[in-house]
Order: sequence, then structure tokens, then C-alpha cells
Amino acid sequence: MRTAPPTHRRRSTKQVTSPSPGHYRRAVTPSPPVRAWLPAAAAATTLLLWASAFVAIRHLGEEVGPGALSLGRLLVAAGALGLLVAVRRPRPGVTDRPTGAAQRWPRGRAQWALMLACGTMWFGVYNLALNESERRIDAGTAAMLVQVGPLLVAVLATVFLGEVFTRWTLTGVTVALGGVAVIGTAVSRDGAGDVWGVALGLLAAATYALGVLTQKPLVGRLPALEVTWLACLIGAVVCLPWAGELIATVRTADAATLLWIGYLGLFPTAIAFSTWAYALRFTDASRLAVLTFLVPVLTIGIAWVLLGEVPPAAAYLGGALCVGGVLIARHRPAAVPPAVESAAACETEAEAGTAQTGTGQARPA
Repeated sequence: MRTAPPTHRRRSTKQVTSPSPGHYRRAVTPSPPVRAWLPAAAAATTLLLWASAFVAIRHLGEEVGPGALSLGRLLVAAGALGLLVAVRRPRPGVTDRPTGAAQRWPRGRAQWALMLACGTMWFGVYNLALNESERRIDAGTAAMLVQVGPLLVAVLATVFLGEVFTRWTLTGVTVALGGVAVIGTAVSRDGAGDVWGVALGLLAAATYALGVLTQKPLVGRLPALEVTWLACLIGAVVCLPWAGELIATVRTADAATLLWIGYLGLFPTAIAFSTWAYALRFTDASRLAVLTFLVPVLTIGIAWVLLGEVPPAAAYLGGALCVGGVLIARHRPAAVPPAVESAAACETEAEAGTAQTGTGQARPA
């Protein structure tokens, strides 16, 4: 006689092992930063390449005109960044608020106006002014003058961004202007340059400041790579009147000169801006900006080794005053913790109570 099969399922004797505690954790959380030194290395690379740009411009000043050098540098940078833009996929997270779609390019008159101003000022006029300035003054002095740019950013932010113009900002402006005057006097007396070179260096600093102010709203809505590439293209368009001079330079210049132009476009422009953006992803922007004050120091060292030139002795004092003025203008008073404010308020009330009772002790609340 056949027995009916059991109604319940036979429990498997195979032991089921539970996953390790870190099995699912690795799938949902990002891996720890194994190479934590990369942001610092990226920032150091940027500063070194930017410092080398001052020396390279000074070296090419007598062989290549300011317009041709600017146009050649920007064309090389635009070509290199254009390749990155073509092969890179847009990262999620940067979206257009009205549509919710990924936004890679400027939209509307406001964004395009900012984009045109950024490319014209920072990549066009800045390069023209700096190149002409370094034909008149040494690379170290030019680097010190350009460091006035962050101070101008603080001043212009009070006008265009509604930031408060504090007494620290006013003091910093006064100190930095004194440093500029010292540099101008030093280069004119020493014979290492002229006042027009100082004025052009300050014009470069001013256009740098305007470029930062116009770029700031853009990078909050658009990828930094696309913004930099468009700015290079716009700056190249600004320098197109010197296209004939650039063509003549390419035909007559030696290989070393052409390599220096390519170096300026590829390394201090394309690579340096990319490493700067990478460092900003992991570092506070204000702290990273302070590191740019090392650029004049690096520039003076590189120019001394490669070109055998140093700024006049008094220019060091002027540069120190410029940097000191910027640091003073960037000073922000420490915020008072709420607990300290409450304690101070209680102490004030207690003193008021003591004064009213006249007994030397505060009245109970």
C-alpha cells in the first residue's frame, strides 16, 4: 500500500550562510579615499604650472608679440579642452531647474552674458595685458601685481554681489595700494621696467577679478570643464585680430618658440585649470585660494634659475604689502557661539540687577 506524500516540505539540510556584515555595505557606500594625497598634489601642480606661465611669457616676450602669444596659447588650450569635452560624459547632479534635464551649456541671455564677459575679460584681455606687461617688467613683479586680483574681487563683490564692505576690507585696500605704489617706484628707479608695465599688470589683475565674478554664477549651474572651454574659445575670438601675426610667427619661429607656446596652452591653461577644479572638489575654496599667494614666490625662484633675473629689492616689500593687504581684506571675525552669547546676556542682566539693588549681589530672577 502506497503512503501519501507528506503535506509539508522537507527542510533542507544544507546550511545557509548569512552574508558578512560588510557585504551590503560595500555596495551602497562609496569606498574610502585610498589616495588622500591627490587633492594636495593637484593644488601643488596648479600653483607650479601657473608660476611657470609667468616665466614662459617673460621668456617669449621679445620673440612673440602679446596678441600672437595670447591667441596661440588659447587655441592650444581650446583644442585640448575640446577633446576632453567630446569624450567626457556629463556627470549627474548638474541639472536645469525648470526642465530637470542635465545642463552642460549656457541658456538664456543672462548666462550667455556672463559667459561672454568671463571669456572676454579673463581669457582675452587678461592675457593681452599680462603679456604686454611682462615685456616691460620682470616675471616676479608681474606675479606680485596680479595677486591684487583677490582684493579687487572683495571690493567688486560689495557692488555686484551685495557683500558688506567692512573696515577690514578698507584697511586691506589701503595697504595693498601702498604696496602697488612701492612696486611702481622700485621698477622705475631700478631700471627693470616702467610704470606702464605696472599699470598693465594691474589691468590684468582687474580683468582677473571681473572674470572670477562672472564665472562664479556659471560654475554653480554648469560643469567647470565646459565653462573653461567656452571661455577659451571666446578669448581666442577676442584675440583674432592678431591671427596674421600668429601665422607669421609660426612660419618664422624656431621649434623651441613653438614648443613654449604649446606649453603655455597645454600645461598652465588646460591642465592647470583641470587640476584646480579637481582640488576644489575636496578642499574648501577659501583655503585653496590662499595658496595662490605662493605663486609669486615660485615665480621668482623659477625666473632666477631659468632667466637669471630677480625683482628689485624694494619690490619685495611692495609684494609683501600687496599680499598682506589681501589677507587683511579677507579677514572675517570669528562667530560667537550661541552658548557664549547666552552667558554674556545673563552676565549683563546680573550686573544690571546688582546696580539696581546696590547690595553687591544680583537679585534672583
